[in-house]
Amino acid sequence: MTPLKPYLIRSIYEWIIDNDLTPYLLVDAENSHAILPSQLIEDGKILLNVRPEAIQGLTLGNQEIEFNARFSGKPMHIVVPIAAVMAIYAKENGKGMIFDQEDEGADETPPPESKPPTRPTLRIVK
Repeated sequence: MTPLKPYLIRSIYEWIIDNDLTPYLLVDAENSHAILPSQLIEDGKILLNVRPEAIQGLTLGNQEIEFNARFSGKPMHIVVPIAAVMAIYAKENGKGMIFDQEDEGADETPPPESKPPTRPTLRIVK
């Protein structure tokens, strides 16, 4: 099965925009695949305003979120792996979703049973 998280991010983003609110992404800046403005990272996290007026070329993909933005007047291409997204919420009212970081590597299907199935046996009862 495909992961649920990117679909939730897209739907919450759309809901926030439809309600004329400002979508913010809270990102784990320590993710090695993330490309982020290092001067804005605090405590290993960064908060990104992803309102359409603040960014350009937004792509909310299944593996990563990409867009172009300006930080301190300098243009930058931002790449946020889906696994690094900690939360998406509206700035004005805080409504959105926080994602559990411990479940990132968990597979949604249970592992297969490791012991072989047992066959029924017959025994004599006196």
